Amino acid sequence: MSVWRAILLGILQGFTEFLPVSSSGHLVIVPHLLGWEDPGLVLNVMLHLGSLVAIVLYFWTDLWQLVAAALQSLQRRTLVDPAARVAWMLAVATIPGAVIGFLLEDFFEQLFGMPLAAAGFLLGTSLLIVLSERLGSRQRLMTTLSWLEAVVIGFAQALAIVPGLSRSGTTISAGMLLGLRREDATRFSFLLAVPIVLGSGLYQVAKLALGGPGPQTASLPVMFAGMLAAGLAGYLAIAGLLAYVRRHSLIPFAIYTALLAILVLTGVLR
Repeated sequence: MSVWRAILLGILQGFTEFLPVSSSGHLVIVPHLLGWEDPGLVLNVMLHLGSLVAIVLYFWTDLWQLVAAALQSLQRRTLVDPAARVAWMLAVATIPGAVIGFLLEDFFEQLFGMPLAAAGFLLGTSLLIVLSERLGSRQRLMTTLSWLEAVVIGFAQALAIVPGLSRSGTTISAGMLLGLRREDATRFSFLLAVPIVLGSGLYQVAKLALGGPGPQTASLPVMFAGMLAAGLAGYLAIAGLLAYVRRHSLIPFAIYTALLAILVLTGVLR
């Protein structure tokens, strides 16, 4: 793996991790189309670390306030503070993805070797975005979510373990279908990414330590280049999407994912 290829994979990971276009789908389809070899577990871990650093840096103040509010709520045994409610709802919404991902890991890993399956699920991402734009009332703040609604968004995140179903796309769409404003649904989705990306990264590190399957090695320049590219691209994607959704629909992302899926499924892109 060359440094330049690691940078390109990092940019791909960083942007698609947070834009509603499916990072997993792109990381299955694009290397397949270009004939690239498996980047290996080490580089995959570093790319995810770059994405994690990006989201933690962007939401540092929010995350600090949420953690502080959650700790105070334990001490006071009350959820009067809206920040504490959001913090615990994020924790609850993380559970479905963690449980389903752990129990069905082998099944999902098989799908990562199937570009046509990833393309098919990209159509699902497109459909969810269109439905949320057409049916969502987009009136509510994320502080008004109920516990059940947080779990629903959590299950939407769990579905996105499938390559082609965008994590941000499914969770933002679920939030909008529950009536959240685009910006609030997007912010909740990004905050929800922190524990799941962190957990996934730690799990991959554990697999690496235990000698997981696939290529393991990567040089330090390659790892650093990929991580840095993923971090910078991820930060730009977060900032850009939050600014975009304040004024614009997500329909262009639905069109993009649908077109990419059709080109792959029809064999135009091979």
